[in-house]
Amino acid sequence: MENCKSCSICNSADKVLEDFIETLDIETSLHRVESQKYKCNFGKNGVCCKLCANGPCRISEKSPRGICGATADTIVARNFLRAVAAGTACYLHVVENTARNLKSTGESNGKIKGEAALNRLADTFGISEADIHKKAVLVADKVLSDLYKPRFEKMDLVNKLGYAPRIENWEKLGIMPGGAKSEVFDAIVKTSTNLNSDAKDMMVNCLNLGISTGIYGLTLTNLLNDILLGEPSIRPAKVGFKVVDPSYINIMVTGHQQSIISYLEDILTTPEVIKKAQKAGAKGFKLVGCTCVGQDLQLRGEHYKDVFSGHAGNNFTSEALIATGGIDSIVSEFNCTLPGIEPVSDKFMVKMICVDDVAKKSNAEYVEYSFDKRKEISNHIIDESIKSYLDRRPKIKINIPENHGFDNVITGVSEGSLKEFLGGTWKPLVDLIAAGKIKGVAGIVGCSNLTAKGHDVFTVGLAKELIKRDIIVLSAGCSSGGLENVGLMSPEASKLAGSNLRAVCESLGIPPVLNFGPCLAIGRLEIVAKELAEYLNIDIPALPLVLSAPQWLEEQALADGCFGLSLGLPLHLAISPFIDGSETVSKLLTEDMESLTGGKLIIEGDIKKAADKLEEIVLAKRKGLGLR
Repeated sequence: MENCKSCSICNSADKVLEDFIETLDIETSLHRVESQKYKCNFGKNGVCCKLCANGPCRISEKSPRGICGATADTIVARNFLRAVAAGTACYLHVVENTARNLKSTGESNGKIKGEAALNRLADTFGISEADIHKKAVLVADKVLSDLYKPRFEKMDLVNKLGYAPRIENWEKLGIMPGGAKSEVFDAIVKTSTNLNSDAKDMMVNCLNLGISTGIYGLTLTNLLNDILLGEPSIRPAKVGFKVVDPSYINIMVTGHQQSIISYLEDILTTPEVIKKAQKAGAKGFKLVGCTCVGQDLQLRGEHYKDVFSGHAGNNFTSEALIATGGIDSIVSEFNCTLPGIEPVSDKFMVKMICVDDVAKKSNAEYVEYSFDKRKEISNHIIDESIKSYLDRRPKIKINIPENHGFDNVITGVSEGSLKEFLGGTWKPLVDLIAAGKIKGVAGIVGCSNLTAKGHDVFTVGLAKELIKRDIIVLSAGCSSGGLENVGLMSPEASKLAGSNLRAVCESLGIPPVLNFGPCLAIGRLEIVAKELAEYLNIDIPALPLVLSAPQWLEEQALADGCFGLSLGLPLHLAISPFIDGSETVSKLLTEDMESLTGGKLIIEGDIKKAADKLEEIVLAKRKGLGLR
């Protein structure tokens, strides 16, 4: 088996992690790959339908229609649209909660750490208000009112945040979204039994949801978080399991919603809370990042130096992280919180607390989050973490592989901090691209999975191939965790780049792979693309820019992908998104999409071939701009 090591655990690009997992007496996700290696081809090809009691129906050569008469095209498109709608809904849940927290902060005259970010967004929205707290409320209300509109009323903020040539394209295609939550609702209706059977209509609907995902769930969540939590700033940071310091009470955080735990972050450094920890025998409290909320904390780490110990890894490192014995409690608030952490947490006596019921784990205490009760909730988490620390530390062996990770990862990259680093303008980057010193830009984004050659194997391999070809890589999502834990986001990685890119990186003191943080930061990459296109006075599809989500995992990734396609960008996946059973759907995404938006889907499961295809596109885009 290609991704199997001794037929016990799957390969990982992170060899230190892989070796550590091999020593554990627990089962992890990497162990379960082998037992799940036989896949249902009907499900894999997207031609299984279980929407009614006549089924489940499976489409084959001998049975080309379900009992109702649905074809492979209908079933594949319906399954795909339903998945995209679910992914969009997840992101809208996050932006809704973030906007509500911003509104509550404004109404209670709470601390706003990113006043400059607030002013910029208010200007974009056309809001004139001197009082920063009233301004915060008005900004939040703008977002919420757009989200809550009916489907037949178009959202206002798309026009304010989108790029004019793209908006023109979206209007031409009839995919400008109405109220985002209503769009999700009606998409689910469309995919129900004996309703829509038009595959093309359903796939175009996915683009509509992609815009809602990108503008609201991604871009606006970042911009609202910048207001609440402070803006990212470029700095060196420590990553990997080495960030866990057993002399502290360590709280592992999982999810995507940093604004929900922001009060906890702040009070953990207060003298009275530190005294509580010291009374228990610890130096204090530390937050350990795991999954995307850890990436978000890392991104803004300059604002949380005293409490954030660092980012340990992505979703599929979480089981092993708990097994180090150094984690005392887990606070979860959204996805990437693997069910597999539950038995590991039980074995290592780790207290689990969920503060959003969408992420409720079977063995976790559920504490319903509300802004008004944030102090009470945070104190409860603190008290339970102390109790867990006292109960488990005498009984649990600490086993932290101190050689896992790096000390000098460059983090805090955003559209704002990168532009500031370049002198407040995109001209230096454009000049480097024009001169051929940087051939182009690749966004490697999204999840980690265990089936594209193993844990982060494709992601790391593709990044190495692209930087070798003088294509700089920008990363966002769990992919960032995999790339930084193997050293590709440290300045020393410049030696792996092609001669031109290496020279650029060494002169600037940067790595060839830049860390934009969590999957939400895919929205930041869109802002970079938009601003570069504005600077050059071209549409986004003309840029020498490619996207890859090589190890996409879940429905949110599909919604992200639809946003990328709506922007007109070529998008590579290493694994097909369960569409191969329909020639119509496959052709629409991989060929016809280019004539609609300028983007297209590229499915390629070989690392070198994928790099070849992406480089070929970059070179063609350069030629289109008159560049050699």
